[in-house]
Amino acid sequence: MKFASLDIGLKRIGIAVCLQSGIVTPQNAIIRRNRNQAANDVDEFLLKWEINTLVIGIPKGGSSSEEMERRIKHFASLLKFPGEIFYQDEYGSSLEAKEIMKGITKQKKDGKIDSIAAKIILERYLK
Repeated sequence: MKFASLDIGLKRIGIAVCLQSGIVTPQNAIIRRNRNQAANDVDEFLLKWEINTLVIGIPKGGSSSEEMERRIKHFASLLKFPGEIFYQDEYGSSLEAKEIMKGITKQKKDGKIDSIAAKIILERYLK
């Protein structure tokens, strides 16, 4: 089984993969210009890596969690991905990713933190 996870944001989509048992690696994030372009880019990535199972982070709790959940599930509906899709609580994954990256890189908008968050989401799912 090959797994991938997404940390879906309004500007970037972080991605991580697990191709071997328990080893999760972040990938380059997808910069989101519009939802159709982003969905196509995600579909291409999943096809290229021959992913069987997709795990998508969903915020549980918080003031805007219902709206974000609605947006994330709508984005997932745009995917042509034929495999199984699971949703995993992403609470705190971005803050945890920022802590991990502290001192390593400046908080650039290149998606590294988003992909580290996706890595955390997938590791939670696989536990």
